[in-house]
Amino acid sequence: MYAIIATGGKQYKVSEGDIITIEKLGVEAGEKVTFDQVLAVSDKELKVGAPTVAGATVEASVVKEGRGKKVIVYKYKRKTGYHKKNGHRQAFTQVKIEKING
Repeated sequence: MYAIIATGGKQYKVSEGDIITIEKLGVEAGEKVTFDQVLAVSDKELKVGAPTVAGATVEASVVKEGRGKKVIVYKYKRKTGYHKKNGHRQAFTQVKIEKING
């Protein structure tokens, strides 16, 4: 059984027991979170929502929160002496999928 959920502006295909990394939710580790934007659910047959499947939810527990690896952003314009170096670390939340209700 799997489901396709939408969170943080992205879509994820999840099954029970999966650990996925999503955009930061602002929830402490160990807490439960419920995703109600379920776009599709497949048990024996595929149910596709328009835009979401009515009554379908995905329950998950937060494993940890953190920040990803640093990405260097370097801007440069030739012949003018302009250059700017900047770094960015994206915040994330890791969740474990507990149950798919659909």
